[in-house]
Amino acid sequence: MSYKIDLIVTPIEASDEKKILSIVSRQLKTPEHRIAYIRTLRKSIDARSRLIKVNLSLEIFIDEKPQKRFQKQPEWQNVNGKTPVVVVGAGPAGLFAALRLIEFGIKPIVIERGKDVNSRKKDIALLNRNNGLNADSNYCFGEGGAGTFSDGKLYTRSKKRGDNESVFELFVLHGAPEEILFEAHPHIGSDKLPGIIKNIRETILKYGGEVHFNSRVDNLIIKDNIIKGVLTSTNERIEAAAVILATGHSAKDVYKMLHKREIALESKNFAMGVRVEHPQELIDHNQYNGLDRENFLPAATYSLVHQSRDRGVYSFCMCPGGFIVPAASGQGEMVVNGMSPSKRNSPFANAGIVVEIRQEDLNEFSSFGPLAGLMYQESIEKLAYINGGNGLIAPAQKISDFVKGKMSSELPPSSYNPGIIPSPMHFWLPENIAARLADGFKNFDNKIRGFVSDDAVMLGVESRTSSPVRIPRDRESFQHVTVKGLFPCGEGAGYAGGIVSSAVDGQRAAEMAGSYIK
Repeated sequence: MSYKIDLIVTPIEASDEKKILSIVSRQLKTPEHRIAYIRTLRKSIDARSRLIKVNLSLEIFIDEKPQKRFQKQPEWQNVNGKTPVVVVGAGPAGLFAALRLIEFGIKPIVIERGKDVNSRKKDIALLNRNNGLNADSNYCFGEGGAGTFSDGKLYTRSKKRGDNESVFELFVLHGAPEEILFEAHPHIGSDKLPGIIKNIRETILKYGGEVHFNSRVDNLIIKDNIIKGVLTSTNERIEAAAVILATGHSAKDVYKMLHKREIALESKNFAMGVRVEHPQELIDHNQYNGLDRENFLPAATYSLVHQSRDRGVYSFCMCPGGFIVPAASGQGEMVVNGMSPSKRNSPFANAGIVVEIRQEDLNEFSSFGPLAGLMYQESIEKLAYINGGNGLIAPAQKISDFVKGKMSSELPPSSYNPGIIPSPMHFWLPENIAARLADGFKNFDNKIRGFVSDDAVMLGVESRTSSPVRIPRDRESFQHVTVKGLFPCGEGAGYAGGIVSSAVDGQRAAEMAGSYIK
């Protein structure tokens, strides 16, 4: 017999299994020895008042042990010798598309321009030491995609609950902690995701799929407006019944290739700005009403938004207890991003603070047609590189100096390993971004005291929040793509934003490819 109950408890009570058992026993009027198992269904923290509470939704099992949280492993088939579909990209959209194809008895051939996750670690280590950029193996490219080494947050605004849960369950099946199934803001961590991604690859190979690393798709094979396969940088001609395009939002060369092949693209709104960093202690003090979180509360987060001159200014990819990392994917670019390990135990908190970019901002680049946003993005990344230091040393400024419009003579400590250098970011950032950032910072300081301070630093630039290009398609049915048999999905197609929504979109692409083939 099982019961579902909701509890509101203190953080200390929530951290102690014996205390929770005692509370459940009293509420259900059932002796503790009869409570066989307590399963957490949902957990969230309410810090809106000084008395911080933890909201728990629990399933209580009386006199019986529970079944596994999810019963049915996907019915993967042996796809050796079956109809092949090329999957371009081994990020979440590509990997989850491949798993779904195997369920349908279709053979996925995953083509990844970067390296396997273990080899990729070495290139990222070199990046963090400012020791060179591999344009095909970095924080953006390589097995697992951008999310693998830049945080692994699984929070999504998508309302497709069943689809989201299937993604979470597949992550758990491949080694993720069960906590992601019930945490309000689930997070795996950049230290744990590589092993999970490797396990997903092994599943694909076990059932007859293929994964090709160090192989970039340079062209599509098209005949009579029907996709027939791909041509790669390693001079391979890979024929397939369909192609799932899951390249991520940083594959500029793919967009340019599609444009050259006259496949319809459109410029879309996106956002750009900077990455800000504060002492985690400052964020904890504000968000937890001055209380010491000790071991009972996680590193505090924030979500901020402000309207400035009819544009949104907002926080993006907030990383408590995290690090800022170099996220460029090409030479002569300066791009920063954030990540957190699973324990979120760094003394720093960072987040992107970005400004909405609209089509009227792109007039200078209108000659590039649907690639106007891409070229605008690239121009600012190159500007940031010029204003940085040697190699990947990032341009930086105290937030307090930025809002005053003055140069920082010195900078506070930062988690950014390649190093930072004082730069007048208020001067060289485009006015439509800089003025709104300054306005947003002032507003955020009213919400988080100390947000604008000498201890807060901003690094440039945070430019890869989403793709500035969309590959037109019907969102659900994948109809109306220029070429038949091409299924663009994930962040690179402009229809997802983050690990979970990209994985869900990849699964949907596989379903539509399966229907197309049959």
